[in-house]
Amino acid sequence: QVQLVESGGGLVQAGGSLRLSCTASGSIFVIDAMGWYRQAPGKQRELVATITSRGSTDYADSVKGRFTISMLNARNTVYLQMNGLKSEDTAVYYCNTIHVAPPYGSRSLYWGQGTQVTVSS
Repeated sequence: QVQLVESGGGLVQAGGSLRLSCTASGSIFVIDAMGWYRQAPGKQRELVATITSRGSTDYADSVKGRFTISMLNARNTVYLQMNGLKSEDTAVYYCNTIHVAPPYGSRSLYWGQGTQVTVSS
């Protein structure tokens, strides 16, 4: 089992910045990718950004140029630097990871509990 713990959420004014962190722990063999998703009230969960262990990144169009995802492989930790925050960024932000387990390389998806980000206008 792999556990994910997020931190760094909070209340910020529009135009401000926050940095989210997520660390994976437990029976970790190989982390293939990590990512951030978010869910606003009454809306479906949506992709924010993902990063592979090789450093390839992908962003939602709505956050390109404002958010930056990075990963510290040695610590199984992913970060999301959020700049230029807008009220529409308000949501619960969830971290996930794709874990590859021995002996056959089976892939499993794990989710964190989420951290609230609120942007006041």
